[in-house]
Amino acid sequence: MMLLGMMLTTPAAAATFDGEWNVHIASSNAACSSGVSVSIGINNGQVASTSAAVTASGRVAEAGNISVMLASGMKRAVGLGRLTGTSGSGTWRAALCSGTWTAQRI
Repeated sequence: MMLLGMMLTTPAAAATFDGEWNVHIASSNAACSSGVSVSIGINNGQVASTSAAVTASGRVAEAGNISVMLASGMKRAVGLGRLTGTSGSGTWRAALCSGTWTAQRI
């Protein structure tokens, strides 16, 4: 019975972060792109793209921990971090670059 109760509460908790988010990507390495913003959508805890230029996939846990992969052409980056009700932050890494990201709910 306890498992059933946990299963019923998980989608609602994950839905806390549902909506569109604007993600600002920064890198301290001058050779890497910095200041880029992308939009992602979250639906029931699943991350998806809201733009044709960038493919996004990943998951947001109940507590707001997020793992996401962004891809654009041959470029790929993996990000980890945490979302709160209206904002979030974390780190990202790619083959030759790394940095930080911040997010705001749109």
